[in-house]
Amino acid sequence: MSQLHPNLDIDQANQDLQGKSPEEIVAWALTQAKNPIITTNFRPYESAILHLVAKQRPDITVLWVDSGYNTDATYQFANKLIRDLDLNVVTYIPKQTAAHRDSTMNGIPGIDNPQHGEFTEQVKLEPFRRALDELKPDVWFNAIRKDQTEFRQGLDVLSLSKDGVLKVAPLFEKTDADLDVYLDEHNLPNEHDYFDPTKVEESRECGLHTQL
Repeated sequence: MSQLHPNLDIDQANQDLQGKSPEEIVAWALTQAKNPIITTNFRPYESAILHLVAKQRPDITVLWVDSGYNTDATYQFANKLIRDLDLNVVTYIPKQTAAHRDSTMNGIPGIDNPQHGEFTEQVKLEPFRRALDELKPDVWFNAIRKDQTEFRQGLDVLSLSKDGVLKVAPLFEKTDADLDVYLDEHNLPNEHDYFDPTKVEESRECGLHTQL
């Protein structure tokens, strides 16, 4: 039970949402929200979740934690989506510059490097915690999908963050092929030149959905 959602039976809600379309899931979640946000990193297929939610709540706060290590293509993709969808983006960045960190850590630490955990904390987890603390959302839309990692196969459309924020994954049951259809139907761009230095491998969790 969450202090933010004291009357919500999350197990029952997940059952009720089985078989519902992403649009129906978003509509239901917005009825639970006073201060919703959507998080994005502008990775491949992010245009789907951003379009899906923003068409129902155009003014929703879009939280982007920019690590400072995105590719040029990802930054261009972000610029295009923000402009085309008229997104209300709030950007949070690490407290230390990438140049300073690169000098201190001799570049981006590999996943086997003892400094990798501190790197992830600095460029992603700390800015996310700071953002959630300042924005104080009660509903958090995200783009996680069941087929992405082993950990996510044990999740559901709805879950609660450690602070009781209702996390909603409208695309949880969808595949890349499903999303290709969605992008085509809505004439949305995609971008695959993406690299997350905190994960490196697609099947790894960076800690965002396991710790927050």
